Amino acid sequence: MMEQNLSNNYVICMDASGDIIREVAEENGIAFVPMEYSLGEEMRTSRGCEEEAILKRFYDGQRGGDLTRTSQIPSFIYEEYFKDFLKEGMSVLYFCLSSGLSSTYESALLAAENLKEQYPEAVLLPVDTLAATGGIGILAERAIENRRKGMSLGENYEDMKAFVPHLRHYFMVQDLMYLKRGGRVSAATAIVGSALNIKPILKIDENGKLVTVDKKRGNKTAMASLFAFFKEHYYPEVCNTIYICDADTPELADSLAGKVREAAPEVIIRRTMLSPIIGAHTGPGMLSMILAC
Repeated sequence: MMEQNLSNNYVICMDASGDIIREVAEENGIAFVPMEYSLGEEMRTSRGCEEEAILKRFYDGQRGGDLTRTSQIPSFIYEEYFKDFLKEGMSVLYFCLSSGLSSTYESALLAAENLKEQYPEAVLLPVDTLAATGGIGILAERAIENRRKGMSLGENYEDMKAFVPHLRHYFMVQDLMYLKRGGRVSAATAIVGSALNIKPILKIDENGKLVTVDKKRGNKTAMASLFAFFKEHYYPEVCNTIYICDADTPELADSLAGKVREAAPEVIIRRTMLSPIIGAHTGPGMLSMILAC
């Protein structure tokens, strides 16, 4: 790998499945790999940082019974997307959705290998984030700060790989039927849990896969569980930025943010609505809290 390819002249890119606040993305030239999703019979393309009105229509559609799904991006689509940067001599640091949830990382690696000979003066470095939603946002913000400090592409890439294990994702869902469709819970569990108002608490584990860590009855106790996870895993010396992302449930997100801010006044809270790429599989009303420790 040539030294000029590891300079600080590079683009920071992330999946449209990740969440980051619009101001940070626009001010720092964050690029997004578009991803497709459907709402009922309509196919749509997410290009990152969707407008709130679009997201509200998406989650209202889910509430109204519209089925939602996503489609995997083949490697040749990645090649076409990244060519625009590489042919200009710009290298790319790319944050992929967790390999435990998608084959995105494998496809990006294949694209990087195929593009290597065609564009030897530039480098595409995909990072398996083992993350989703705001976890990718935390990584992107750290990468932005590293680049601002003059860190080269190669140094930033190594720092990102070392930081990935520090991420912690916890979230609650309102509608168990979305987890049932994704094979996360059984049909019987979904039916009984819905009848009893059970709110499962899930996390992304060290392998980047979804696992259930708790089950609470009702939103109040589920929120208390999320807040308990915050108190257990918040280490401001590691990262004092947390992401609270919601699938159109601002009242719950604001309540959680208020509790967090009262407990840790120095915390930087990023509030975003959940990308439809993730929301397609978790349903409306999902609430997540992501931090690093």
